[in-house]
Amino acid sequence: MSLWILDTDSLSLFQRGNLEISRRLNIVNASEIAITIVTVEEQLRGRFQVIRRADADDLVSAYEKLQVTFDSLKSFNVLRFTPEAQALYTNLINQKIKVGRQDLRIAAIALSIDGILVTRNNRDFCQVPNLVLENWT
Repeated sequence: MSLWILDTDSLSLFQRGNLEISRRLNIVNASEIAITIVTVEEQLRGRFQVIRRADADDLVSAYEKLQVTFDSLKSFNVLRFTPEAQALYTNLINQKIKVGRQDLRIAAIALSIDGILVTRNNRDFCQVPNLVLENWT
């Protein structure tokens, strides 16, 4: 069984109603779909920044969006950043691959479980050796 792992961008597209990603998610068994804890971090960090900057008129809306994001995240299997992922991440850093650290962490998690990373960011992720990619957009 392959595990499809949505990167942060793919998850955000799904949350905004991307029809193609929604269609693909509907034909794959939910147990075969996951996100990483790094994606959880990125999404929550973004919502927290909006809350911190919100004025009184926008605060209710900012918290509602946080709630919607939280509920969405709970519906996915979340993959941990394990010692195996840490070792792979360190190896990728040492290879001086020109990819952002968060993306390298997502890649390391995907590699650690032999998963398929669902992303439209082929430009960056294709630099990671042995990482299997699919674009559902």
